[in-house]
Amino acid sequence: MIGFFQRYVLHNFGLKVLSLLLATGLWFLISPDEQPAEVAVRAPIVFQHVPSQLEISSEAIPEAQIRVRGPERVIRQLQANEIHAEIELADVKPGDRTFDLTSQQVRHPRDVTVVQVVPSQLHLAFDTRMTREVEIHPRVTGDFADNEVTCKTDPPRVTITGPRHHVEKIDSATTDPIDATGTRGSGVFTTNVYVADPLVQVVQTTSIRVTVLVQKAGSTSAH
Repeated sequence: MIGFFQRYVLHNFGLKVLSLLLATGLWFLISPDEQPAEVAVRAPIVFQHVPSQLEISSEAIPEAQIRVRGPERVIRQLQANEIHAEIELADVKPGDRTFDLTSQQVRHPRDVTVVQVVPSQLHLAFDTRMTREVEIHPRVTGDFADNEVTCKTDPPRVTITGPRHHVEKIDSATTDPIDATGTRGSGVFTTNVYVADPLVQVVQTTSIRVTVLVQKAGSTSAH
């Protein structure tokens, strides 16, 4: 009995213990009985291959809520930036278009599966890009009594760009409010310029210099 124990149990005992530990660890890693878990992730929608002269003219573009399922250990370690939805825009033309958002559009780690995507469809409007110059209208405030106030901006115009139908509606850009209270003669103020439409951008935004000239009513400037 002792010989049997020494031959079959104690022989290479360390290697047998190590093999047992490795087998146990491997079983835990690949065990089909591991409890699955689910999580809902807020993920961005990535637009692929957007035509160079095309603009998305929808004011609101929602994120996707993507519900995924997988082993609990994987779900616990999942990072939000590992998941996103993709929409192909290579063949899109100006106008309205509806896209399906399914699991096929979702990029995710291979150990998880997509259970649900919300919204299931995305409706977007598209327009051609337009760029043009508009005048800058300074916005000056203050108490000037009966004095006359004139303003000049440098530069006098600014370039804007965005979806054509939005850009066409912009008559001018506006400066941030300038409080010129107390100005006598002339004063120079540095401020910023903007347009109210959130889909229209000011190209190469720089500080705007506004010269405010305060004169008594009825007087004329000397030449």
